[in-house]
Amino acid sequence: MKILAFAGSSSSTSINRELVKFVLKDFQEHEINLIDLNDYTMPVFSVDLEKKGFPDEARQFLNVIETCDVIICSLAEHNRSYSAAFKNVFDWASRINVKVFQNKPMLLMSTSPGGYGGGNVMNTAKTFFPQSGADIKETFSLPKFYENFDLESGIIQPELLKEIKDKIESFKNQVESLKDN
Repeated sequence: MKILAFAGSSSSTSINRELVKFVLKDFQEHEINLIDLNDYTMPVFSVDLEKKGFPDEARQFLNVIETCDVIICSLAEHNRSYSAAFKNVFDWASRINVKVFQNKPMLLMSTSPGGYGGGNVMNTAKTFFPQSGADIKETFSLPKFYENFDLESGIIQPELLKEIKDKIESFKNQVESLKDN
């Protein structure tokens, strides 16, 4: 199985990237492509710029989605919404292919320093991503990242660790059943 993984953040110290890396430890037997949104930096989307053509980075982003079997991502929440970096990549890519996620199964996550764990961006994405071709199989929000996550050990709060492990197992089972059909 080919896994595309990314954090919806351009921060070099992204806590969402740390969450993705932690979850990927349960997928080591698969081919993993962990991308960085900084490799897809483009001008801020506008219809005026679109008239001049699409940036290569937008096509490259769509290509990595096309070549994967599943997507694992964790969205950063900025002011109760997507980060500007993710939104811009998404905006450009969606003008080329409105089904950006190309009907790929997705494990969708979010985390934040606050108690809601990026819940606002998660709720938005759960509603909007399926319209953009995401087949969301499981979701997970990690609240209070700095209290519940250790960079060496990962999720340290037992109930949250059990929750993510159960969701990873469910995600794997759902993806396997798709392959069997």
